[in-house]
Amino acid sequence: MRAASRMTASAVVGSLGLLCLASIGVAQSTPDVRPVAHIASVAAGSIQGTVQDEHGSPISGATISALGPTPAFAVSDRVGRFELRTLSPGPYLLRAHLSGFVASRGQVVDVHPSGRSSSSIAMRRASAAASDFPVLAAGIGAGDASEPAASPAPAASTSDDDHSELAWRLRHARRGVLKDATVPLDALHDDGDRPSAAGTASLFGRASESSARLASNFFAATPFFGQVNLLTTGSFDSPQQLFSGDNFSHNTAYLALGAPVGEHADWTARAALTQGDLASWIVAGEYTTRAPARHRYDIGLSYSTQRYEGGNFAALRDVTDGARNAGTIYAFDTFSIAPAVTLTYGGRYARYDYLEGASLLSPRIAVTVSPADHLRVSTQVSSRATAPGAEEFMPQMDGGVWLPPQRTFSSLIAGRPFEAERTNHVEVDVERDIAAATVSVRAFRQHVADQIATLFGINMAGMPAAVGHYFLTNVGDVDASGVSAGVRAAVASRVHASVEYSLTHARLSPPNGDNLAYLLVFAPSAVRPGSERIHDVATSIETDVPETATRVVVLYKVSSAFAHAAAAAGSQTPSLDARFDVQVRQSLPFLDFSSAKWEMLVAVRNFFREAAADQSIYDELLVLRPPKRIVGGLTLKF
Repeated sequence: MRAASRMTASAVVGSLGLLCLASIGVAQSTPDVRPVAHIASVAAGSIQGTVQDEHGSPISGATISALGPTPAFAVSDRVGRFELRTLSPGPYLLRAHLSGFVASRGQVVDVHPSGRSSSSIAMRRASAAASDFPVLAAGIGAGDASEPAASPAPAASTSDDDHSELAWRLRHARRGVLKDATVPLDALHDDGDRPSAAGTASLFGRASESSARLASNFFAATPFFGQVNLLTTGSFDSPQQLFSGDNFSHNTAYLALGAPVGEHADWTARAALTQGDLASWIVAGEYTTRAPARHRYDIGLSYSTQRYEGGNFAALRDVTDGARNAGTIYAFDTFSIAPAVTLTYGGRYARYDYLEGASLLSPRIAVTVSPADHLRVSTQVSSRATAPGAEEFMPQMDGGVWLPPQRTFSSLIAGRPFEAERTNHVEVDVERDIAAATVSVRAFRQHVADQIATLFGINMAGMPAAVGHYFLTNVGDVDASGVSAGVRAAVASRVHASVEYSLTHARLSPPNGDNLAYLLVFAPSAVRPGSERIHDVATSIETDVPETATRVVVLYKVSSAFAHAAAAAGSQTPSLDARFDVQVRQSLPFLDFSSAKWEMLVAVRNFFREAAADQSIYDELLVLRPPKRIVGGLTLKF
């Protein structure tokens, strides 16, 4: 079965992998500087619209849910209008819910950077009468001829009464075995004059009916949204490994479920599971407050575990009981001090059981001022603590592909404990909206203690080579400062793009002792004597093809300071190299039912880390020979 899964995954993504080989080959000989969070980020968009009934009258108080890259909710006002703000670009499944109305059929709305999409939602009132219920009444099949038939109660005569012979025979026909009857609602309740046994049964029935009605109303009235991913992931270092049994394939199941909390907050719960020689799972939950609240809270937690049952000694030597566990909790508050001033503050606490100093705290504070329309000035100060291997355990809330721990890792030096990396970061960012484009200029400064280097493809004596395993070590301290300029805009009606150029002056103090000796042997390009100037260009392109319901996202980052695999041959000079991420999402409308939407996903990337605005500039630059990662499968949104 496992071999079949691998063959299926390879078949699904093989064609795309071959198409990407040319660009991958160029990427391995070509540029990165600043984290991709700034590079690939695009301005948020919004959705506005109205909710109407079947007669075209506005509906107030309806809850509108939008499921997409950024789940959001809104409530229609008294004239039926609603607006969903600060949405990440991409397709959203839009629905409306209100007690007494039939939920609207889901519709897909595309949100573009700095754009405002419109949508009109129609709902119809529930047609069931509240005063009575139609039931099937049991009668006597062939009644005794001597028994008089019950006569219907006379009805008040009206001018519309039918006095034909056919109507008279239908009114006086003998009862059938089952007969349609209408029972008043109050006749379903016990009158209290029956025997105690019947009364007890009636009481139990009413309690059961009440509980069932309560549960039914809860699930019917609450606008739940969710997502299910059934994916196959794999890693490969060469095209030959893509079609072999060495591509480190895993099957992954992912489930997300969320709903609004009142009118101004949302909760989301997520879980993912993978099984194989590396069995792992991750669960997470978050609570967010949405605008226009003065305080917007973002609170969440996650817990993840990884258990390795394979035979790689390098993977087992740093795990005492065969498993690693990590948990994190975070809380942030975005406080609107004034219409033009916003303060964001909070922090993240994480604990890793394999780390010597198991507890890590990462506080952050930022102030954004809008001195004029379409102009924003932001200042951020943060202290970020990162554990070696943390990217395997921390959920990627903003990413399109949410995966549990997939790879094993160990210290480059046997017996050397892991040490956390700590980054103190300060930056000032100015953004200006010009027509449909946004221009940004940024300056930053940071100090990093115990910079982490990540090394793939290391062949050590007695250790089997593994595409899915990597080594970690600390390479010294970093002092860096830099500036960047970027622009993001709609290049065409269907294409949105961004580009950012960064120039950084950095000095990395090399480590002492065994760390330096091991680096000079296995990754000499990770040793950076003296100062260096780093040039970086990063781009993102996003396009939608409505005729085929296809969405393509491409991220490409080029830098002059990547640690390169060729340096293992003796060169200690960092070289020009690149990282890429290609995602193709194909909607499958022929599988849609009710308000659910199906998508097929194929993604190929060699980015190792998810970018963060305040991470060290060397976090991605000091990743040696990252394998290509491929993901394929189906996504269901409901």
